[in-house]
Amino acid sequence: MSKVQQQEAIDIRLVEVGPRDGLQNESVNLDVDDKIRLINLLSTSGLQNIESGSFVSPKWVPQMANSAEVLQGISRKPGVTYSALTPNARGLEDALAVSSDEVAVFAAVTETFSQRNTNCSIQESLQRIETVVKQSLAANIPVRGYLSCVLGCPYEGSVNPDVVLKMAEQLLEFGCYEISLGDTIGVGTPVDAANLIKKLTEQLPVERLAVHFHDTYGQALANIHAVLALGVTVIDTSIAGLGGCPYAKGASGNVATEDVVYMLDGMNLNTGLDMSTLLQANRFITGKLGRAGSSRAAAALLSIDS
Repeated sequence: MSKVQQQEAIDIRLVEVGPRDGLQNESVNLDVDDKIRLINLLSTSGLQNIESGSFVSPKWVPQMANSAEVLQGISRKPGVTYSALTPNARGLEDALAVSSDEVAVFAAVTETFSQRNTNCSIQESLQRIETVVKQSLAANIPVRGYLSCVLGCPYEGSVNPDVVLKMAEQLLEFGCYEISLGDTIGVGTPVDAANLIKKLTEQLPVERLAVHFHDTYGQALANIHAVLALGVTVIDTSIAGLGGCPYAKGASGNVATEDVVYMLDGMNLNTGLDMSTLLQANRFITGKLGRAGSSRAAAALLSIDS
């Protein structure tokens, strides 16, 4: 029996990123009402954190152009945090105007990906982040930090864990309360994921770390299992496995919320989430997108119910 299986009382918090990180990579651009409906469904599932939009330039991410209307239109449930991605001070201003409960900032750990994704160097991106964090905390809005490509870059290949550690330390020093470690192109294996967490927790509390695995090579659930055993209790997931990476050819979606919940339920780890409600959200969003999601658990459970 694994260490994780013995710790049945552990609470695992899932951060739902489908409405933002998932939908921003879909070719179908959903209207405001559909996004509101999806978020409202997810709000009733037991999720505590839902990333609901992104205040980036619509020129670069047109799928997120209606984020303000979405955040203004959702039915906010007490106890649920509705966050938005804010790459710069203008994005933060827009997020605050629609009462985002929390904002997120992001940086890449390789120079090439940073230039392709944010049109600036790593150092420039960190300067932007520091400004956003200071202004957000001054407004009493917490900030979550993302690091991209922590287990591999589509342009530069393998990544030095020391670089990830240094950047995580910087984001925490700026004032981010948590760092989400993103395997943006899904190349990591359980050994890679575990080694990175071991490296980071030599200097950082594991409670300040979250994981964000894409499932390009089918490794996401195995990676999650590996880091759970090391004390990680916060996992980013996406309903129906929506998502991908527009800057990495062949990079498929985020790990599916339904698959993670199914695995954790089977390990007697409490997420507080209701699978039947997640399946409703899955059915709704895949219907609107006109395609099946990538969640294997949802596919199996929905076929049983049909």
